[in-house]
Amino acid sequence: MTANIQKLQRKYLPGNLTVSDWQSIEPFFKELLERNINSKQELGKWLKDMSEVEAMIFEDSCWRQIKMTVDTTDKKAEESFNYFCMEIQPKIQPYAFELNKKLINSPYTAELDKEKYFTFLRSIKKHIELFREENIPIHAELSMLQQRYGIITGQMTVEVNGKAYTLQQASKFFESHDRKLREEVYRKINERRLQAKEELDNLFNELIKKRNQEALNAGFENYRDFKFKELGRFDYTKEDTFKFHSSVKEHVLPLVKKIYERKKERLKLETLRPWDVEAEPEGTQPLTPFKTGKELLEKTIECFTELRPFFGDCLRQMDAMKHLDLESRNGKAPGGYNMPLAESGAPFIFMNAAQSMHDVTTMVHEGGHAIQSFLTHSLELNSFKDYPMEIAEVASMAMELFSMDHWDVFFNNREDLKRAKEHQLERVITIFPWIAVIDKFQHWIYENPNHTTEERTQNWIRIVDEFSDGVIDYSGLEKYMENGWQKQLHLFEVPFYYIEYGIAQLGAIGLWMQYKKDPEKALDHYIAALSLGATKTLPELYKTAGLKFDFSSDNIKTLMEFVKKEMDKIG
Repeated sequence: MTANIQKLQRKYLPGNLTVSDWQSIEPFFKELLERNINSKQELGKWLKDMSEVEAMIFEDSCWRQIKMTVDTTDKKAEESFNYFCMEIQPKIQPYAFELNKKLINSPYTAELDKEKYFTFLRSIKKHIELFREENIPIHAELSMLQQRYGIITGQMTVEVNGKAYTLQQASKFFESHDRKLREEVYRKINERRLQAKEELDNLFNELIKKRNQEALNAGFENYRDFKFKELGRFDYTKEDTFKFHSSVKEHVLPLVKKIYERKKERLKLETLRPWDVEAEPEGTQPLTPFKTGKELLEKTIECFTELRPFFGDCLRQMDAMKHLDLESRNGKAPGGYNMPLAESGAPFIFMNAAQSMHDVTTMVHEGGHAIQSFLTHSLELNSFKDYPMEIAEVASMAMELFSMDHWDVFFNNREDLKRAKEHQLERVITIFPWIAVIDKFQHWIYENPNHTTEERTQNWIRIVDEFSDGVIDYSGLEKYMENGWQKQLHLFEVPFYYIEYGIAQLGAIGLWMQYKKDPEKALDHYIAALSLGATKTLPELYKTAGLKFDFSSDNIKTLMEFVKKEMDKIG
């Protein structure tokens, strides 16, 4: 197994072809549409040629997005991305629809290997079913509007001790012993967010309006039902997600409550405030696992190599290709991502490291995604690599847990290592209520698309209260709580993409249970499942990983008990 992957060699397209404008690529769509297919072999060649076109265009669009997020002040990068959204993507969609129909209507499609092409053809039929010409301009507008969020939030800074920090950089002060400083930073961050409240409200209102229209055009009652179909959620229903919300309340919230009560005791506080959650007891220094992005990368490579040399090699290859942008700076979009690059093979990792423990988690998380990109690069068709998010997030979240065994590379003493592991496992548990909140909120939003801003605020608070641990005291902070949802970029940029984190976290914990019994076998399962890309159904992918695709109440209870036991061992 090697990470030294080569850029895909073009066999259909000219090697020097770039997506400069629609005229440069339209002839290839026309040729594919008009080409006669007279055998199964010719159909196979046609599919590979189409895949080549898809890979080139997908990578081009990804680079436009990367360039815009690494510097939100770069107007040329923004214009380039918007040009693709408005002038190229809308012209591709009608051709894609006709090409999909050509495939489904071909008599030779029935001769394709049914097992190999099942999920692919299922997805193609879904695209045909959902396509509406009137949605093309709406989709283009949505692609542009969604990126506005990063542009607005990427330029947010606060001043602490006379120095300007991005919101990501400023969050490191939450680990300080100085409670007054923690509170000051908390209020400054939230006040800065409030300055953009109206602008983000207006942006979100516009997104909801267009998304709802897109759903109505496609014959759906609401955007939620449309999006479930578009996301290819063939293996679970909205009712399953409602059960997930209930199970989190029943089996996770009691553990969250215990975690925060313990935190309050350790800090010797009468009340635990939101700025205390990341703090350490007096006399304990905040965890500083690295100082620079370069050091973070080097230590992560060492950590990954300890697990499997191939994992470390993936990051080395990305570094050699300059496919990493790790440190936070003013003007960068918020968050972190692993961007697959269909032709290059080696993906791009973007994040906002600010010397915190959270950054280590983000790095190994995105590194897990990157490994899957490497493992799927050799798959025959570009569509085979379009793996479901419910397994993609297992790739990342399982790596957070596997890698803990080798976090000693980040810490030179046992006590710091112990604290880092405690923080990680606490986060594994405490993230579930937030996932449930964001997901339930999205259901309400799109079930009620004509709501007012005031109604949205009321229902946000209602849902947050429903999943409240009852320990953290938010009194007097109501104005900050009311727009708390605005910090979740997924609501703006990738609607309904959040429940996947919950489902996948369960899968990741399941793999970690395996790992604790037999590390090598668990890693073999991990590699085997990720290598399949999108060629199998979700239940089959989970089965390959030695797991059952199950987010029932009983399974959640079992997995939470396991994590609690592992936490007790550390403590």
